[in-house]
Amino acid sequence: MNNVNPKKLLHSKWTKVVPINREKHFTIVEVELDEQRNITLCIIEAVISHKQYSINWRELKDKAVWRLGWC
Repeated sequence: MNNVNPKKLLHSKWTKVVPINREKHFTIVEVELDEQRNITLCIIEAVISHKQYSINWRELKDKAVWRLGWC
């Protein structure tokens, strides 16, 4: 399980274990919080294609899917 600190999520770098469409490396480009400081939106951007995707930030905790940093 990856340790994910919601306060340090913005601009963090991630590697997808199984690349899709040759997209492997991502950066968190947007994080939105509600009034209770809970994350309501997390947008990742592929480094090569610059495509953006909305994800559930809790998915980043799964080491079978995501690795912290660019590997």
